[in-house]
Amino acid sequence: MASDPVAAKRALRAEIRERRRIAPTAERERSAAAITQRLIELAESVGANSVAAYLSTSDEPPTRGFLAWAQEAGIRVLLPVSRSDGLLDWAPYDGKTEGVDRLGMPQPTTELLSPLAINAVDLILVPAAAVDQHGMRMGWGRGYFDRTIGSMAQRPPVYAVVFDPELVDSVPAERHDEPVDGAVTPSGIVTFPVG
Repeated sequence: MASDPVAAKRALRAEIRERRRIAPTAERERSAAAITQRLIELAESVGANSVAAYLSTSDEPPTRGFLAWAQEAGIRVLLPVSRSDGLLDWAPYDGKTEGVDRLGMPQPTTELLSPLAINAVDLILVPAAAVDQHGMRMGWGRGYFDRTIGSMAQRPPVYAVVFDPELVDSVPAERHDEPVDGAVTPSGIVTFPVG
C-alpha cells in the first residue's frame, strides 16, 4: 500500500472509473438485475420500513430498480441532496422527477428535509468506489457520506453498493474515512465482522 493515501486513492479511483466506463453492455445489464435483487433481499432481511439510498449515475451500480420496488412495497426512501457546506439534506423519493445538483449528480426534486431526517431510517445504502474486506469504504473524494455516517450517534446498518471487482483486499484510508457494515454486489451481500 502506498504511503500517501491521497495519491493511492486517486490512482485507484481512476482505475475503477475506467473499468466501469469500458464494461460491456450485456455485463452491465446482468449486474443491474442482480444488484436490484440483492438490494431487495437486504431490505427484506433487516425489515426496513425506511431507507436512505441514492440515485445512481450511469457508471454506478444501478439503484433505480430497487428504488421503484421500495416505493411499490411502501418503504419510505430518502435521497441525498448535497449542500455547499459539505452536509447532505434529504428528500423523499417519488419515482417521478429528478434534477441535477451543483456537482452534476442526480437528485430528487421533492420537498427538502434537513440532514437530521436520516436519523429515522432503518438502512443506509451508500455509493462507493471500492470497499475492502474489513469494511473500509473508499468513496469518490467529496466526503459527504463519511461526514453523514460519522455524525450519527446511533446509525442503522450501512451498506456500500459496488460491482464485484470493487470488493477488494484493502483500500487506502485516511483518519476521516468511515467503515460500512457491509457491501452489496451483483454476486451477493457481504456483512463485515464488527470490530
